[in-house]
Amino acid sequence: MLYSHCQSNHTLNSIARTQRTSKCSNLAFLSNRELLVTLALGQVLSLLICGIGLTSKYLADDYHANTPVFQSFLNYILLFLVYTTTLAVRQGEENLLAILKRRWWKYMILGLIDIEANYLVIKAYQYTTLTSVQLLDCFTIPVVLLLSWFFLLVRYKAVHFVGVGVCLLGIGLMVGTDVLVGRQQGLGDHKLLGDLLVLGGATLYGISNVCEEFIVKNLSRVEFLGMMGLFGSFFSGIQLAIMEHKELLRVPWDWQIGLLYIGFSACMFGLYSFMPVVIKRSSATSVNLSLLTADLYSLFCGLLLFQYKFSGLYLLSFIIIVLGLVLYTSSSTYVAQDPRIYKQFRNAGHPITDTPTLGPLEPSVTYTSLRQEIEEEPRIRVA
Repeated sequence: MLYSHCQSNHTLNSIARTQRTSKCSNLAFLSNRELLVTLALGQVLSLLICGIGLTSKYLADDYHANTPVFQSFLNYILLFLVYTTTLAVRQGEENLLAILKRRWWKYMILGLIDIEANYLVIKAYQYTTLTSVQLLDCFTIPVVLLLSWFFLLVRYKAVHFVGVGVCLLGIGLMVGTDVLVGRQQGLGDHKLLGDLLVLGGATLYGISNVCEEFIVKNLSRVEFLGMMGLFGSFFSGIQLAIMEHKELLRVPWDWQIGLLYIGFSACMFGLYSFMPVVIKRSSATSVNLSLLTADLYSLFCGLLLFQYKFSGLYLLSFIIIVLGLVLYTSSSTYVAQDPRIYKQFRNAGHPITDTPTLGPLEPSVTYTSLRQEIEEEPRIRVA
């Protein structure tokens, strides 16, 4: 009887171990699939940016149409027609007027930041070299990391910093290869001014991306895009009337230029519409790391369209950037709900006792894991 009971317990334990193993295997499969999907979505954004760069190059070089404000204005008008009108017909708290009553000034500031970020980086090409723009534009990444840490309370692991470093190493190799093969670097007049413009634009991009992450994870993607369409079209229209109306009149309009403007607007609208989806699945930091490959896609297109010189180092830099992305997305980040949770996360081996709160906790930011952790985590509260 005792032997039968022990054999029964052994069978049950074996079944339990088999179920746990099967569950872990399923989690690993889902995690790997999630990782691949996230990487693929990031590369779609990079291809859209490549399309934006190619159409802008044709407009500027072949047709001498230097109209960055007008090009942004077209995108904001599309956002207004699609997303702002969607908010206008909604009922209740998600209606356009209800949102404006509560948060109009915040979206107005965010709209100005987004407009000027685009303008400063595009303007910098007139003063500094392509190499400087490619290198200094990466300043967006540390800006996003710092803002996410302090304002979104994101907590990173060592592997995340290693992944960021590997990505930046890849972009550095790409820029170095540009110099070695003698790729056209631009005139570089007033280089200091151009470099400062890039740093300013990169900083504003970082602020905009972190605000976008908070909004799409806590409020609504349609709300963010609708407000960008409303305030972006308004302020960029004013900037267009003041700064670019003469340049716009000098454009030699024909059907080819029209198609280039349509192509630019379609890629820009796709980028703005699709980026919140990717940010909601991952984070602003992960998206900015994914966008580092956009310069390489533009280069590969330039090999066919503009007779750029090829080097195997370009492929190596692409592989290094993708490796950095895999490292960054291979582990989850934590979002601390309040300072006590952060302290407990840093001291997981020494649990702290709960203390009474003086008020309600702030709403937590969505947990930003890109893959499900299989091993058991310390019993701490994470969002």
